[in-house]
Amino acid sequence: MTDQPRRKDLLDIQSLSVDEVNGILDAAVPFKDLFKRSVKKVPTLKGKQVLTLFYEPSTRTKSSFEIAAKRLSADVTNFSVSTSSVVKGESVLDTIDTLQAMRTDYVIIRHQMSGVPEMIARHTDASVINAGDGYHAHPTQALLDAYTVRETFGEIAGRRILIVGDIKHSRVARSTSRILKMLGADVRVFGPGTLVPDDRPEWLQAFANWDAAFAWKPDAIYLLRVQRERQDDQFFPSVQEYHKFFGITAQRFARVRDEGIYIMHPGPVNRGVELVDAVMDYDRSLINQQVENGIATRMAVLYWLKPQSTPLPG
Repeated sequence: MTDQPRRKDLLDIQSLSVDEVNGILDAAVPFKDLFKRSVKKVPTLKGKQVLTLFYEPSTRTKSSFEIAAKRLSADVTNFSVSTSSVVKGESVLDTIDTLQAMRTDYVIIRHQMSGVPEMIARHTDASVINAGDGYHAHPTQALLDAYTVRETFGEIAGRRILIVGDIKHSRVARSTSRILKMLGADVRVFGPGTLVPDDRPEWLQAFANWDAAFAWKPDAIYLLRVQRERQDDQFFPSVQEYHKFFGITAQRFARVRDEGIYIMHPGPVNRGVELVDAVMDYDRSLINQQVENGIATRMAVLYWLKPQSTPLPG
């Protein structure tokens, strides 16, 4: 990564080059190696200030960023929107102006409206990282997913990844399918007809049923969380019906296990909806690995956005 120009912000996947993506994934490797050491911190961001600004609830992404920043020795401030002036009507830009005065170096933002991280990036000198905006993008989730696929299979090119669920409302589906396609994977989707948009990219083909999807011989099945909070309409009768027709049921799990297919999920998992409990103990479930890789990948992103001054560990 030392020869690459440094970017100020990470807002989406499509603005990145293949070299930039591979550079971030390569940098995540030594950061993950730190997890095996007794001391898991490096001084890479010592003296830097990281601010998390989450307008939507989050546990996994927010905590992952916080751990990543602290393992790089940064100072972290968690801005609580629910107890701030935001609830009194303060605009996003007014909030950023206030935070700008605190001289923060990074702003990690999640917002329910698409485009807000980009707007903030234009109005602050800090490095802005999009932690999810509306239906638009979730670039660090895509990076950790790509890292997990590469770590598991050795390379991404030529792998077949099936994404199952609510493609329409999922920023994860948009970002992860794009990054895997960039790196040479064959990505396809499956889900309720009401939740697989017709205006998806031409390369993102959709299956009509599980039999066709299994016949394609996917290397991994990526199950999306059913996001009822983002669905203004009723797109399927019930979660029980969803599980019956689109989830990994006990019968489908037997086939997954027999064919050695890996399972991925961005979390949190809705047990009994996207999958049965037994999948969580499956030796080819990558779900916990994705969580661990999320920390290493987000460390790499923070490092990548920082002007080069400290070498990678080890």
